Amino acid sequence: MSRVLATAIAIMAMTGPALAADPVQLYAAGSLRSALTEAGAAFEATTGVKVQAKFGASGTLKDEIVGGAPAQVFASANMEHPQALAAAKKSGPVVLFAHNQLCALARPRLTVATASLLDTMLDPAVKLGTSTPRADPSGDYAWEVFRKADKLRPGAFATLERKALQFVGGPNAPTAPPGHSVYAMLIAEGKADLFLTYCTNAVEARKEVAAATVVALPDELAVGADYGLTVLANAPPDAYRFAMYILSAEGQRVLEKVGFGTPTLPR
Repeated sequence: MSRVLATAIAIMAMTGPALAADPVQLYAAGSLRSALTEAGAAFEATTGVKVQAKFGASGTLKDEIVGGAPAQVFASANMEHPQALAAAKKSGPVVLFAHNQLCALARPRLTVATASLLDTMLDPAVKLGTSTPRADPSGDYAWEVFRKADKLRPGAFATLERKALQFVGGPNAPTAPPGHSVYAMLIAEGKADLFLTYCTNAVEARKEVAAATVVALPDELAVGADYGLTVLANAPPDAYRFAMYILSAEGQRVLEKVGFGTPTLPR
């Protein structure tokens, strides 16, 4: 067990049982919607405490929290944003609670494989979708892929950055109907031929567009994502209880079920 995790658990334990029944205010990365919605429902069934969640781009949520948004628990798709809150004394310790990977979601009838993925990404005829860097960690991870591509093929970074369609995470990002994937919508509507997103997002989208394909990145382009969890300063005991639930074996199994790597589960 890491020193940070042990510290977080100690802090949570010191809060004791909750006395209030107000909902826990969760701000979480959009890629966590399915997992943490399920975890929130299980937490409520066990404790009687509701979880009120706002899902979105982690960078945007962090900026809202800095601006005074009433978040109590922040679950980010990177470590940087919650660590910035901790450094500013706006939250407690940051705990690594989930892993993800970047994948490519390809539209139906687009022939692409892991070995030829970079060729497809560079093809001028292929519309390449990404999230928005800085606002959404998925966009930052995509740009990391571009930098790796440039080491393999000098000039690739400039080409990929120029052609990337930053659909998700920005202020004018499209939204899918409730219960549906924005990535599936963009692929189905032909807005993007290939979308760099988290593997968990790509698998969810494929449930709606069955003929779409999920393509793993080759090792030389592969990029992983570490997810950070923190409880905001002055949060009530129930917020710590919910954070502890996410770190528990039960919460980690919910994350594992939808495809996340689970660092706190024993192996």
